[in-house]
Amino acid sequence: MLRVQLLPGSQIGVYVLESLLGSGAFGVVWLARRNDTNLRVAIKVLHPEAAVSRESVERFRREAWALSRLQSPHIARMYEFLTGPPFGMALVMEYIEGELLSDVLKRARFSVEDAIGLGIGILSGVAEMQSIGIIHRDIKPENVILRPNADGWHAVIFDFNLSRVKNPNGKMSSLTSMHAAIGTVPYMAPEQLLDARRVNEATDVYSTATILYRSVAGALPFDTRESLREKLQQEARPLETGRDDALAKGFERVMGKALRRRPSERYQNAQEMLDDLTALATAGVQ
Repeated sequence: MLRVQLLPGSQIGVYVLESLLGSGAFGVVWLARRNDTNLRVAIKVLHPEAAVSRESVERFRREAWALSRLQSPHIARMYEFLTGPPFGMALVMEYIEGELLSDVLKRARFSVEDAIGLGIGILSGVAEMQSIGIIHRDIKPENVILRPNADGWHAVIFDFNLSRVKNPNGKMSSLTSMHAAIGTVPYMAPEQLLDARRVNEATDVYSTATILYRSVAGALPFDTRESLREKLQQEARPLETGRDDALAKGFERVMGKALRRRPSERYQNAQEMLDDLTALATAGVQ
């Protein structure tokens, strides 16, 4: 397929590209505007180099399929999936104005109350994914945007490129070679480090808990240099909030369970952890 270089002012369907938002291993994301309604959107375009790889193309199609089935306000919505010259393949998605959680965490820590709110938002999105058989496999601060609202902000998850989907028979589909580690190491669960095909709902729970741990502690549960070996052999360091009130102690207990090394000892899915955090939040405002 003939491709041309995309630049500001280039057109993809009815969308005019305005500025580059970001670039990754598989594609680039552009801010664009629909020329008949002026709707601002984010358009993810598969790299030409990735388009020659069957695995990359299938991952891109799977991301489109996953996004098309999700309706949570905590997940970026997909508007269209486009194919054709000169761009190849493109996902047209909701443009989310806000700040990446990764940028926020570079300069600030969260209170226990804000971390619980963050966890409720992320887990609400993850729970909807899991309800239709999707495992994200790459929950990390770089894939969460904090969107401003009347109450301050709420979390929105995006980028489903590494997700796995259950087939109708209940088994997980995969394009990953056996024993390959797929994800982002500091946020990956121990079983994911060994084999990306061994993941289940508890794997995304671990990644979410790692985000919440960092948001409060300002550091990861494991030293980055030692995380591979330690994660496989040891339990995570307990979160210490520095508080003695019931809310903080309850949050520490939730985090301890969510970060257990063995998946069978964790919350088995996002809804279980979400229920406990919601109960804490409700108790905290009484």
